[in-house]
Amino acid sequence: MADTASLPIASQARVSTPKARNYLIQLCKHFGHKIPTSFADNKGRIEFDGGVCELNADDESALVLAVSAGSADKLATLEDVVDRHLKRFAFKEELNIAWVRG
Repeated sequence: MADTASLPIASQARVSTPKARNYLIQLCKHFGHKIPTSFADNKGRIEFDGGVCELNADDESALVLAVSAGSADKLATLEDVVDRHLKRFAFKEELNIAWVRG
């Protein structure tokens, strides 16, 4: 299990959606077929090779995604993977996913 403290590069996105918890569960279940994931209540965690995505469904109004990785290249890859999957699951919504590094 990757410790986010040991992953020096991070970014976050806050995605407005009334289906935040549904997408959190759907992402964790989807990735859970191949890599370690966990979720309970309004929180989830996806452990990628070389990085982690932590998810938080904020009162059903927004999904907060926090990605951490060991390099800028890996972080960009993980942002893209999470971004594409979330948009695929939310095809009926037009989501605005803007990653902020820091």
